[in-house]
Amino acid sequence: MGKSFRFLLFCLSILSVASWAVSTQQSRLLMDDFVGEYGDLAKNYTHVCHESRYALLGLDIKNFAFCDKSLSYEERAKDLVSRMTLQEKVMQSVHTASGVRRLGLPEYSWWSEALHGISNLGPGVFFDEAIPGATSFPAVILSTAAFNQTLWKTLGRVVSTEGRAMYNLGRAGLTFWSPNINVVRDTRWGRTQETSGEDPFTVGEFGVNYVRGLQDVEGTENVTDLNSRPLKVSSCCKHYAAYDIDAWLDVDRHTFDARVSEQDMKETFVSPFERCVREGDVSSVMCSFNQINGIPACSDSRLLKGVIRDEWDLHGYIVSDCYGLEVIVDNQNYLNDSKADAVAKTLQAGLDLECGHYYTDALNESVLTGKVSQYELDRALKNLYVLLLRVGYFDGIPAYESLGLKDICAADHIELAREAARQGIVLLKNDNEVLPLKPGEKITLVGPHANATQVMIGNYAGLPCKYVSPLEAFSAIANVTYATGCLDASCSNDTYFSEAKKAAKYAAVTIIFVGTDLSIEAEFIDREDFLLPGNQAELIKQVAEVSSGPVILVVLSGSNIDIAFAKNNPKISAILWVGFPGEQGGHSIADVVFGKYNPGGRLPVTWYEADYVDMLPMSSMSLRPVDELGYPGRTYKFFNGSTVYPFGYGMSYTNFSYSLTPSKISIDIDLNKFQKCRTVAYTEDQMAPSCPAVLLDDMSCDDTIEFEVAVTNVGRVDGSEVLMVYSLPPSGIVGTHIKQVIGFQKVFVAAGDTETVKFSMNACKSLRIVDSTGYSLLPSGSHTIRVGDDSNSASYSLRVKYNYN
Repeated sequence: MGKSFRFLLFCLSILSVASWAVSTQQSRLLMDDFVGEYGDLAKNYTHVCHESRYALLGLDIKNFAFCDKSLSYEERAKDLVSRMTLQEKVMQSVHTASGVRRLGLPEYSWWSEALHGISNLGPGVFFDEAIPGATSFPAVILSTAAFNQTLWKTLGRVVSTEGRAMYNLGRAGLTFWSPNINVVRDTRWGRTQETSGEDPFTVGEFGVNYVRGLQDVEGTENVTDLNSRPLKVSSCCKHYAAYDIDAWLDVDRHTFDARVSEQDMKETFVSPFERCVREGDVSSVMCSFNQINGIPACSDSRLLKGVIRDEWDLHGYIVSDCYGLEVIVDNQNYLNDSKADAVAKTLQAGLDLECGHYYTDALNESVLTGKVSQYELDRALKNLYVLLLRVGYFDGIPAYESLGLKDICAADHIELAREAARQGIVLLKNDNEVLPLKPGEKITLVGPHANATQVMIGNYAGLPCKYVSPLEAFSAIANVTYATGCLDASCSNDTYFSEAKKAAKYAAVTIIFVGTDLSIEAEFIDREDFLLPGNQAELIKQVAEVSSGPVILVVLSGSNIDIAFAKNNPKISAILWVGFPGEQGGHSIADVVFGKYNPGGRLPVTWYEADYVDMLPMSSMSLRPVDELGYPGRTYKFFNGSTVYPFGYGMSYTNFSYSLTPSKISIDIDLNKFQKCRTVAYTEDQMAPSCPAVLLDDMSCDDTIEFEVAVTNVGRVDGSEVLMVYSLPPSGIVGTHIKQVIGFQKVFVAAGDTETVKFSMNACKSLRIVDSTGYSLLPSGSHTIRVGDDSNSASYSLRVKYNYN
């Protein structure tokens, strides 16, 4: 399937959702399905169990125990479900729940999105003249590049404030299916921009913090009964699991069977989801389209009930990716199941809610024919209604009922969008310290993204409050000449090159804005190469050749691009990667270029050279090298070849030095008679220790790694530094990672000053390896703790020793 055709399908799907949303706007207000004499009055109430509302509907609220606040949420949900007929239950099991008029239960749309701001993708949200937009923050990949947990949580808080305000105004639900916490195995994936990159630890950190920001009600974060913990809004971690391919050549996500080892599943693909549930207390998990080792993810009872519900103790519900059951039946033909068979299996596996219509089409038949018990349906619905009780759908949450129009596109929210983008911007090159520029200089802006607006907000975005393009932002600061060079990212010809070259020839500084857009990388559209689209590279070369002053390259993209030609071109003095920077992108880029902000972002994915895509197919799921096929490893953890820029790379307008002081350099562990030494494979030239490793499940795992890092700003400019902490396993272990991120912290240091940062982390989690059978082990021997990268780092050796009889 060609890219243009896939993009057409993508556009049609968006138009379909948009049309659906518009057609159902009048039913989106909470009480709009109750028409009649009191309909207009009833819909003024923002929660179900309001006594006056029931009176307006001609119902006595005292007759409905599910509205009795003295009862537990579990009791109330059970009462509500017990009052429904089988057909009524079935009609509540999909994302457009119909409600039950005789019970005073209105319809509810579960599908809202809030990946980096309130999105209009999905029928649960709509914008209109009253609310024309919401704050559109940078795409997640750029916010991740800030490596700042506080920022991520703050983004979640602000997004949930706007979402709750829109709910109060009848234009959004309370259940947002965000964030996307899939680890990026291959950066050809079109949805890389939606994610936090290739490192499982970083993805987990982002997920936990963003979820906490979305969900947490201040003062209730640590209540004992998590099933009754109130939520500001409900968040969803998706797509579970091993999902990171959409449409690559002839491989399609709807039919793709991800053949994944237990080692990679545990170490990489499910790790962020476990943290999202256990540490973030997320209230929903979405299962993915793909099959995993022959079984559709949404039909796998081991992955759903066994792991998410029982092992991780999810307090919430499990939902399918949209129309995922249709995929199982019509695309995957799994076990040649009928609709009734498929819905029975997914419900039994633990799928509480379907985004789609197969439950309403066939679940009634499944129950009546004995394929699945009505008890399973009751269980699923109770999970859903306990969640809606927690989020205030039935009773409201007083602290948020005053939120309204003033809380959407508020000035501090727009400023946060600007701050988030500039924190994430990565400085890749700065020869002769050409940056920052001085305001007032004569500048030429060229390239397809020099006047970017919609391109800046990327995938799963809503309608922004106001776009600020680079051209607008730079024009307010400098004397700007603009020449497009290419009309759009496809840059299909050189028609406008001469105009761009003429403008650059007489400029003090030329800034070239290039990159991708949603026609090149997005949901439904994976990339086939790592090159700049069309003739963009040629535009850069020709403009740089004739420019009379320094040339600065600004790259907008959701993932890596091989720009080695620009990196190595002495005519190009500086390079910035700015991701998809959100509605305030122009201001954020200008803030960095003119030195209002000192860049401190780091790359969250490896920037491979272009020939990497020729070395292995995107459909190969292994992260480790596959020697017999000649496949290299994936991500910084397993790839040891040359790169354009490595994971974690990023420069500053200043320089930093580190010194590291550990609290201890050895961990001695006494084993009892029930703890067994495990074998670990070593290279032939490396002697294995007498006790190579111990299973983590057999250990208390209460040892900690503690150290201090003194960070000195040895330059002339204030700035922020990301302290990236890695652990390196003992040398000689076969098949394990090269290194892995175990912590990070962003710290601001004034010029000439020193700041001390303390780190404390669990030894088992930080030093573990996962063997080929999927067991988590703590190996003995000399581990290395390193802060920083190869060019600027401090490290020490930490010995793990087992004492046993």
